[in-house]
Amino acid sequence: MSSEPSAAGQAPAPDQRLHPLSWLFVLIGQLKQFALPLIVLLFTGRRSDSDLYALIGVGVLVLISIAQYFTYRYRIDSEGVTIRSGVFQRNLRHIPFARIQNVSLHQSLLHRFFGVAEVRLESAGAAKPEGQMRVLRLDQAHEFERLIRQRSAAAADGAAMPTAHAATTLLQLPTSEVIRLGLIDNRGMLVVGGGFALLAQAGDNLVGKLFESLFRWFTGQAETWHLGMISIAAAVLFLLLCVVVLLRLLSVLLALLQFHGFRLEEEDGRLRVERGLLTRWRGSAPRRRIQAFHLREGMLHRWFGRQSLRVDTAVGAAVDKNASLRDLVPIAEPARLDVIVDGLLPAQAWPVRDWQQLHARAWWRQFAPAAIVCLLATGFLCFFRGPWALLVLALLPLLLLRAKLWAKHSAYSVGNGLIAFRSGWLDRNWRFAEIDKLQAVEWMQSPFDRRHGMASLRFDTIGANPFSPALRLPYLPEAQAREIYRRISERLR
Repeated sequence: MSSEPSAAGQAPAPDQRLHPLSWLFVLIGQLKQFALPLIVLLFTGRRSDSDLYALIGVGVLVLISIAQYFTYRYRIDSEGVTIRSGVFQRNLRHIPFARIQNVSLHQSLLHRFFGVAEVRLESAGAAKPEGQMRVLRLDQAHEFERLIRQRSAAAADGAAMPTAHAATTLLQLPTSEVIRLGLIDNRGMLVVGGGFALLAQAGDNLVGKLFESLFRWFTGQAETWHLGMISIAAAVLFLLLCVVVLLRLLSVLLALLQFHGFRLEEEDGRLRVERGLLTRWRGSAPRRRIQAFHLREGMLHRWFGRQSLRVDTAVGAAVDKNASLRDLVPIAEPARLDVIVDGLLPAQAWPVRDWQQLHARAWWRQFAPAAIVCLLATGFLCFFRGPWALLVLALLPLLLLRAKLWAKHSAYSVGNGLIAFRSGWLDRNWRFAEIDKLQAVEWMQSPFDRRHGMASLRFDTIGANPFSPALRLPYLPEAQAREIYRRISERLR
């Protein structure tokens, strides 16, 4: 790949073309919206105006895809990547190296068959790729990734292009570990839930009809076999066990598809992840772009002696949620994970040793909202269902116990350039970030908090996942909360 920047007095680097089969992959990506009409046309033989329009659309897309191959050019020079594209409307896009935060390589089965890869250039906070090459020869894609990585590092440091060093493997998951991940992380339930959501959106009460059919089948079998109540209860438990086993097997299959051959490496200040069974994905981002960490240890994690680590990065993960560095360490032994985290944080910042307890009445602050909701629900149900609804009050001792255990196992730490919060008893969570990576701090204090002398702090970082728990320090003694707020605010100025 002859894309080296030209020296002074030499001819500029020539423009590069995509792979000759790139038009085919562009066409396949565009044909997804026409898949259903084409299937109807091919397998049923029925033709309608919509089918004719679909065929015309396919023909137009074929011409556009071929034209894109002949008009798409890219060049790597001393300042960035220049992309030229367009048939009737010519587009020229220049992407500086300093703006490129992640270079990802995507390979489906078809990509691997032809020995090609799709390359995406992503920047901080972008909703779509800054540049997308569909597709390049595999060795060309790897060379492209290497050049971008080196030039981006040089642009960020404001120095000459650094000398490449051998990559250091931080974590490599064998198949046995990926299977453990599938057993721990119930991804199969998410797929089944998504399937039920699609059925619900399809109308005709398909979900209700499905459960009704299953119920009729089960009652019919029970009558045929003349089962008693005990036998029926045993059959129900057996079916539930089968469902749980099938969901776990589905979770293992999904984990193998997504994380088979997982490898985490560090090279020249960049983290690189490669994974996937059928579809291979390879992405990299500067380690300095990691904004926050979320360490998780559920009950199944502890049974297997494992933990998981997710990170928020200043790279547009919205480009492709499945192709991001968010699952930086899907599964690992606690000692191994501590070594990885300690290498990504300032010296002697992890593991945290000086944990501080929350306010003495933090348990009451956690219990009060749940108790109020329970009392309101009890009153509402008593009005419509009678005194039997008072049984709901039996939840109050459980809610109280939960609040007590939560407060007992929760703690925070601010020191060594790190702000951290841990919580949970059955499912344990650690959320932490470098203080220098914080973007905003928010003071929160309800009337209850003011009366009892406590306050909460919430912190924002770039690239935070809206579906993940926010980095916050809840229910601190007010004096300590004010001191932390003052220190963080001064750093943010």
